[in-house]
Amino acid sequence: MNTHTSALHPASNRLFRHPYSLVKGGLAVEPPDLADDRLRNRLLAGFPDSSRRALLPHLERVEMAPGDVICQYGKRAPHVYFPVTSIVSLVYDMEDGAAAEVAIVGNEGMLGLGLLMSGEAMPGLAEVRCAGHGYRLSARMLKQEFDRSGPLQHLLLCYAQAFMVEVAQNAACSRRHSIRQQLCHCLLTSLDRSAGTEMALTHEMIAASLGVRRECVTVAAGKLRADALIEYRRGHITVLDRKGLEAQSCECHGVVKQAFDRLLPRVLSPVLATLGGRQDGPQLHAPQPKQEIHYLRAMK
Repeated sequence: MNTHTSALHPASNRLFRHPYSLVKGGLAVEPPDLADDRLRNRLLAGFPDSSRRALLPHLERVEMAPGDVICQYGKRAPHVYFPVTSIVSLVYDMEDGAAAEVAIVGNEGMLGLGLLMSGEAMPGLAEVRCAGHGYRLSARMLKQEFDRSGPLQHLLLCYAQAFMVEVAQNAACSRRHSIRQQLCHCLLTSLDRSAGTEMALTHEMIAASLGVRRECVTVAAGKLRADALIEYRRGHITVLDRKGLEAQSCECHGVVKQAFDRLLPRVLSPVLATLGGRQDGPQLHAPQPKQEIHYLRAMK
C-alpha cells in the first residue's frame, strides 16, 4: 500500500466564500472485514478483483481541507479522486458570480468520471465541502484499466448513470420543491455519507449548496428543530429522527438512493451485509421504475 500522503491546496478564488468546518467520520457503515482503508470507498470496494489488484498499489492518500479545490473548469486534471471521509461538492459558477451545487460525492463514488469519457479536462469545479481524506489515482492508469476490463467498464458506466440521475433529480428538486423539502433532502444526502448523526454543516454552507438565502435555511431549520427532527448548534447539525426527516422530505432522496441501489448492488452489498437490519444506513429496495421518472415529470 502506498503510504505517501499528499495535501491539496486551496485555490485563491473559491466559489463558496465562507468558512467550513470539520466533518466527523465519512462512511455510513464501516464493514469490519474491510480493514484496508482504501476499500472504505464503496466504489473502489466494488471494483473487480483483477482491477483492484492492478490499481490499489498505485493509490495515493490525500488530505482534503474544507474549501480545497480539487479541479477547476476546463483545467487539465491528471488524477481521479475517491473520497473516504471527505465530502466534495461539484459546483458551477454563473456569469454574475453566483455558484450552484449540482451534486456531492462522498465514499459512494469518485470524482473525475468524465475524464474516462471526454478527455483530460473537467466540466465543472470540485470543491471540498467537509474535511477528511481520500485517495487519488492517475487518470491515465484508470483509463487504461477501463479500456482493458469489461467488468470495470460496466461498473463505472452504471455509476455514471446513477450519478446522472442524482444531478437531474437535484435540478428538478431546486425548481419544484420547497426550501424545507430541499433542506431535508440535503441533510439526508449528507447523512448517508457520514459516520454518525452529527454533521459539520452551517446554515451558510447549506444556503450556498441550495442556491438560496441563508435566512431561508434558518427559518426552515428552525421548523425542523421545533418538530424534534434535528438539533443544531454553531457549525453542527444533528439528526434526531431520520424517519421523520424522510417523511418531511420530497421524493428526491429516495429516487436517487434507489437508482444507486439498483445500478450498483455490487458496490453496496459489502456494506449492507453488516447492517443486520439497522434502519439508519443504506438499504436495498426492489426496483420501482415509476419513481425513477419523477424527475422528468417535475421538469415539465
